[in-house]
Formats: sequence, C-alpha cells, structure tokens
Amino acid sequence: MYITITPQKTGGSYSQSVVDYVGYLEKENQGLEQQDMEHFFNQYGDEVSAKEVVKEIDGNTAKLKKTEPKFYSITISPSKYELKQLQNSSTDLKAYTREVMKDYVASFNREINGRAITIEDVKYFAKIEHQRKFKGTDFQVKENQPYATKILQLKQDIRKIENGKQEGNISKLKKKIALLEKEAPHQQNGKRITQGMQKEGNQSHIHIIVSRKDASNSVSLSPGSKYKASEVVMNGKKVKRGFDIDSFFTNAEKTFDKQFGYQRNYAETYQAKKDFIKNPKRYFLLLMGLPTNEKATALKILGKSGVPMMHIPTNKVQLAIRVVKRLKKDVNIALKSTSIGI
Repeated sequence: MYITITPQKTGGSYSQSVVDYVGYLEKENQGLEQQDMEHFFNQYGDEVSAKEVVKEIDGNTAKLKKTEPKFYSITISPSKYELKQLQNSSTDLKAYTREVMKDYVASFNREINGRAITIEDVKYFAKIEHQRKFKGTDFQVKENQPYATKILQLKQDIRKIENGKQEGNISKLKKKIALLEKEAPHQQNGKRITQGMQKEGNQSHIHIIVSRKDASNSVSLSPGSKYKASEVVMNGKKVKRGFDIDSFFTNAEKTFDKQFGYQRNYAETYQAKKDFIKNPKRYFLLLMGLPTNEKATALKILGKSGVPMMHIPTNKVQLAIRVVKRLKKDVNIALKSTSIGI
C-alpha cells in the first residue's frame, strides 16, 4: 500500500480552484462509452459529475487565505499483491475508500461544537483509476537511463550523418541501437521501459479530493498539521488540534486487511518503513528473522520493488552499520517510488 497526502499546488502557490485537478482525473474517461466510465463518488453517491465536484470543493473555502491549501489530494495505490485479493477493482476500492475515510476522520484531534468529528463532517470526492505510467523516479526508468542516453546519442549521430554533417555507417549504428534496446535491464512486452510508458497489469488506484474546510464550511480540517494531538487557547477557549498521520496510515492498512482478508507481510507494512528509516539495523533483523516462507515472500516483494537484494545481509553477523548505510539511500528511493510503503 502506498498512500500520499498532498496539498495541490500550481507552480509555487496553492491551487485556488480544483478545476484543473478534476480535469486531470477525467483523462481516463476520454473516448469511453458512458457505461464504461469511472465517475466521481463520495460517502453517499456513486455518480457525481465533475461539474458538481468543482462546485462543491471551490464553494467550500470560507475565510481561507490564498496562502493556505483549499483542498488536499489523497492517493491510495494498493500493491499488485493487494489488488489480487480483490474480486472487482472498482467496486471493492469504492467500498474501501468509504471505510478508509472513516479512518481519516478518526485521525483528527478536533471537535465541532464540543463533539468529535464524524464522516458527515468531511466533504470529499473520490475516483478510481486503472492506468499508470512509468515516472522518471521509478527504478526501472532510472536503471535503464544509461542505455537511453547511449541510444539518444546514436540517434543524434544518425541524423548528423543523414544531414551530411558527419561521416559514419548508419546501418551499424542502427544495429547498436537495437542491441542496446535489448540489453536494457528492464523490459515490458519486449520493449525497453521508458518514462511515460503505460504500466501493464492491474494498476487500479484511488484519488481522493478532500476539502480543507468541513462540510459546514466553518471549521478548518488540515491533514497537513504539524501537530498530532494538542490544545491551544483561541478567543479564550481551549481548542483541540492536530492530525495523527501515523494512525491514519496504520489504520488504512488494517482496514484493507480486515475488509479483504489480506495476510500482510512485514515487508509491506507501514511499520516496516518506519523501522527502516528510524532503525535500519532493527529493520534487517526483523526481516531476516521472519519464518522461512514469510521471509521468502518479503524478499520477493522487495526485489520486485527495486531494492538491491543481492546486497541485503542474510544473517545477524552481516548486519554491519556500513552495510546499512550503503543500502539506505537505494532502499529509501525504492520505498518512495513504489508500493512497498505508505
């Protein structure tokens, strides 16, 4: 499970309208028949129009300054292992979204008129997407880059020869390009993986647009708060504040497991990512201490995610700090760019 929560920005400033983001999320519907489209939905409705989403989110920004986020984007990307557990990606992920938004609400240390906030207090709209493209940060693209650079140079040489600016054998250069295309370590359907290439297989994921203000347009609910739980005096009254992002990520994981009967491996957990960042030695000890079958699965998961498995220590004696330091940079990149962490 990979989850992100981000305030939407245009350049260096926060978006003043959700219209562009909604338009972006409509891209997969282009050219599809009505019955094949994925519509926006919320806690109570399955077919909310893009126009309605813009109207509701843009009209729910009372007293927010231009320097404050008007809405947040939550992206939830289940791993291929998690997606295999689903019977129907669209139906199941919609049901999961409605449950995970309850976890989102429960992570706020806020009250409205003296009561804890509920799902009815949050204004959100979500959409299921089924396609993904490779990004420049994906390990497959990064590891193919040296080959891409050489291929680009050879193609430039061919153009120079064709324009009479350089001498050379075009046929030989084309053969070199063909060889490099095949030698690139990461292939998909017989082609070198490049940035922008559509990923094969089930790529279903969830996009959620959630308003910064509550449904009454009177209370600010920010998941970007730097506080987990605290109180502050405002206008002579004690006011609770904070959002526990660790709680949200952990509960989102538990909700998926309970809802779909998923047996989560340690390597897939949010706790594993925290262990790696805060105490990498403990991370590898726990990883290598798993039962044989679970450890094999964990190493398979990590290997598919771009972690340099040939260097991961296989026993406690090998857990030298220098090994951990060498691995940390590469593993952290993989954790951020794939679906093995939240």
